Amino acid sequence: MGKGGVSFNPAKDIPSLVGKVILITGGNLGLGKQTALDLAKHNPSQLWIAARSAETGNAAVKEIKQASPGVSVNFVRLDLSSFKSVKEAARTVLGSVSRLDIYYMNAGIMGGPHVATEDGYERQFGTNYMGHALLFKLLKPLMLKTASLPGADVRAVSLSSAGHGYGRKELLFDRMKGPAEDVSAMDKYCHSKLANLLYARALAKYVPEITSVAVHPGDIRTGLFTSNGGSWMITLIRAVVLPLTSVSVEDGAKNQLWAGTSKDVVSGEYYEPVGVTGKGSPQAYSDESARKLWEWTEKELEGHDI
Repeated sequence: MGKGGVSFNPAKDIPSLVGKVILITGGNLGLGKQTALDLAKHNPSQLWIAARSAETGNAAVKEIKQASPGVSVNFVRLDLSSFKSVKEAARTVLGSVSRLDIYYMNAGIMGGPHVATEDGYERQFGTNYMGHALLFKLLKPLMLKTASLPGADVRAVSLSSAGHGYGRKELLFDRMKGPAEDVSAMDKYCHSKLANLLYARALAKYVPEITSVAVHPGDIRTGLFTSNGGSWMITLIRAVVLPLTSVSVEDGAKNQLWAGTSKDVVSGEYYEPVGVTGKGSPQAYSDESARKLWEWTEKELEGHDI
């Protein structure tokens, strides 16, 4: 793939999705909603929009249905910072579908106060990483069942960030219990995105039946930068950098749309827009870090079943 990446037009390059069931976390706004809108045009069997807000979630469902009549679109409430909520969402999805073909780990938060989730994890790590990992664990049996069907192509797409290589270079396992008040909000965000990336690498090895990749969408004009909890770095990015470098949500969704549907995707890879490999930090390609994260996560999630 060249430096500019692959040419990808969602309208014509996404193949038919007939019969497929797709779940998108954070599918109510920004990149997640755009991903849903583009995928719906290719006639999946069901689209599930998972989000904290029922108001924006149901509004997104309505908008997608209007744009693609005939596609079954459903909202499920999901607060990734709460294991209880993750389990409830998983129960709803598992009780409603007979297969799951694509799981987009798209939702995320940036910045905010130095606090822990109700399950005791640092807030950004708990929301961006742990919630998605638990949801994958709960959905995995259905995804593996789907992968065994003739012609199936089951995928898990993690939204990472080029920021995964900034800040702390190692995974701070010992610091992710509690608010980690001495770690900057920006470092904590970048750390959670490194975890998202390495989790995709680990899944490719430990759950090979599922194609698992991580993507960076590019610098996007979305609501992610609107609430920063006073971080000067995020304020600077929002005020100075984004207006100069950012692309539209329509363009920003292309990398994850490509990752979820292209025949050229390689499991375990990290892709920058669109379909560009080799841009990760040295840590991004560490099988040892991926193994450590996988084993630590498995231990953390022991006993969390439904």
